[in-house]
Amino acid sequence: MKSITIKGSKRESVGKAATKALRNADKVPCVLYGGENAIHFSAEEKAFKNLVYTPNVYTATIELEGEKAVTCILQDIQFHPVNDKILHIDFYQLFDDKEVTMEIPVTLLGNAPGVIIGGSLRFPKRKLKVKALPANLPDTIEADISKLEIGDKLFVSEVNAQNCTILHPENTVVAQVRMSRAATTPAEEEAAEEATEEAAAE
Repeated sequence: MKSITIKGSKRESVGKAATKALRNADKVPCVLYGGENAIHFSAEEKAFKNLVYTPNVYTATIELEGEKAVTCILQDIQFHPVNDKILHIDFYQLFDDKEVTMEIPVTLLGNAPGVIIGGSLRFPKRKLKVKALPANLPDTIEADISKLEIGDKLFVSEVNAQNCTILHPENTVVAQVRMSRAATTPAEEEAAEEATEEAAAE
């Protein structure tokens, strides 16, 4: 998995006044968990742009002055309810020999025959939660929809995720093709209209 480097500074004070001063200076207060002790630091808000405002998923390499670089994942993020500015971020440190849980985006492969003839594609699981060693975390999980006819569903059990475990029930629907009006035949439309008229008459 690709990584984005965040350069920051340790926070000497973690009180409300110090936190407010950081935000006024367009910096984001952060906490790094997972090691022996939690590390409080801050970084320029713009440094998180490519980590936060993207559909892709990355690990983060935190570089603090005088400290060894640490690889981690974004664990939690808080936004301002009005202007959507980043208020706070929690990170979790990664270790080569410890599995980690992370949501990975799904990439659909192929063209569903059901969609080609007018069906409607639904994609309810755009991300899947997986568990893996850091070195095995994929950038994306590929899901092949090239065999989906109208009415078919692609389940988690049919998705190939190498070297990681998908943490969803096997019957979880990743994608499906539904009937749309464009895919109905004139006869089907007529039957539907007759059924509606009969129901109204009753």
